[in-house]
Amino acid sequence: MSAQSGPGSRRRQTDADFVLDTRSLGRAPGSIRQVHRVVTAPEKIGLDLIAIPAGAEIDLDLTLQAVSEGVLVTGSVSAPIEGECSRCLESFTDDLELEITELFAYPDSATEQTTEEDEIYRLVDDMIDIEPVVTDAVGLELPLQPLCEPDCAGLCPECGVRMAIAGPDHTHEILDPRWAGLAKFASETPSSGVSDAPSDVDRSLADRHGSASSTTEEK
Repeated sequence: MSAQSGPGSRRRQTDADFVLDTRSLGRAPGSIRQVHRVVTAPEKIGLDLIAIPAGAEIDLDLTLQAVSEGVLVTGSVSAPIEGECSRCLESFTDDLELEITELFAYPDSATEQTTEEDEIYRLVDDMIDIEPVVTDAVGLELPLQPLCEPDCAGLCPECGVRMAIAGPDHTHEILDPRWAGLAKFASETPSSGVSDAPSDVDRSLADRHGSASSTTEEK
């Protein structure tokens, strides 16, 4: 967390986009200002597999409330998201809505003086930049392993086809590797059925029997 209200806060001193001007709010505890605006994501916001894409419209519906130590920002953030399913690898779109609550400390307040730079956001010239707040909240809200559908069946481990396309009857006949050698042996072994054709042994015995008969007749 930045010591200022966000990266580049000193360069953006206008009440626009993610930067909010609190001067009209005042510092009287209990003062409230409603802010509703639509901003464009300057870059991809989120995680590697799922995020708010650059150029997407982010809807901010916020309440700014002055408290003794700073300005409390609460409200909702909604935006479209694009992702890649971690199971079937297909692209998908969805909508994201989340709630934020963040205190921006006044300069020289007790909170500002007793906290480290990365522990809390600060106002800078009465301006607060909620872009880092939104970025952090989106990153925490999105899943590390996004799914296109809660019951996505993923890919077939054998051929890689999407199971949503292949259907529940998609299967592969997989031979147990322990029997693979036997199956190969069986396919290479000639049929063991009984044949009507005489064997070489049978023909040899027949020839000998014929020769013996001829000798007897001559005598």
